[in-house]
Amino acid sequence: MKKMDPVVHFEMPAENRKRMADFYTTVFGWKTQLMGEDMGNYVTVSTTETNENGGPIRPGAINGGFYPKEDSPAKYPSVVIGVENIDESIKNVNSNGGKVLGGPVMIPEVGLYVSFLDTEGNRASLLQSIIR
Repeated sequence: MKKMDPVVHFEMPAENRKRMADFYTTVFGWKTQLMGEDMGNYVTVSTTETNENGGPIRPGAINGGFYPKEDSPAKYPSVVIGVENIDESIKNVNSNGGKVLGGPVMIPEVGLYVSFLDTEGNRASLLQSIIR
């Protein structure tokens, strides 16, 4: 049996990288670094504390990045963001320019889940896990 390849990174398009960086920093506390033209105006995103090599310290956590939407056809990734309090996160999404799509639903044996659109029109999701 082949060893499973874990998810280690995510990418999403952004029309306005500063607006996108402000949104994710404010709502989720992520750290962003806006790269220059020599790096394709890419924005790196740290969603968790990292080691000296830039890799996540917490097992299962991932980091990612955003690329300019005009550089390639719009892609619609599916990412799920774990949150402590889904109600508070819904308020934060809505008050910072995002749009929550419906109300949270309980996924049996997993937790509360809801999708939202961020300031760039990307679909992502929130998950308040019942597994501690």
